[in-house]
Amino acid sequence: MDGMVPIFGIMIPIVGIIGAFIMIVYLRRFENAERMAMIEKGVDPSLFTKKARQSSSGTLRASLLFIGAGAGLLIAYFLDRAFDMEEVAYFSMLFIFGGLGLGAAYLVEEKKIRDERNLNR
Repeated sequence: MDGMVPIFGIMIPIVGIIGAFIMIVYLRRFENAERMAMIEKGVDPSLFTKKARQSSSGTLRASLLFIGAGAGLLIAYFLDRAFDMEEVAYFSMLFIFGGLGLGAAYLVEEKKIRDERNLNR
């Protein structure tokens, strides 16, 4: 069984990439079939165009998540050096500060929405 570990280590990413590719192909094929059926029924083709997203909330959320995760790893490193803690500190600090980053992103987004509502009044 020990000889199988390297084989699984190589096969898992390969199968994952192939599976993701097949999933994308089938999703595209399904979207195309759905569009063709809607066109045959006389639905306006302009409904198919995707609208450009004007919100930067996804970027803000991701950036604050990564900033929080980086700060968590840095603090976990300092805790590991200072108190000779176990590796659990790395994972816990990563999730704690990543969550704090997402919380900060939520607060910034809410403030932005609130400010936009006040300007529209």
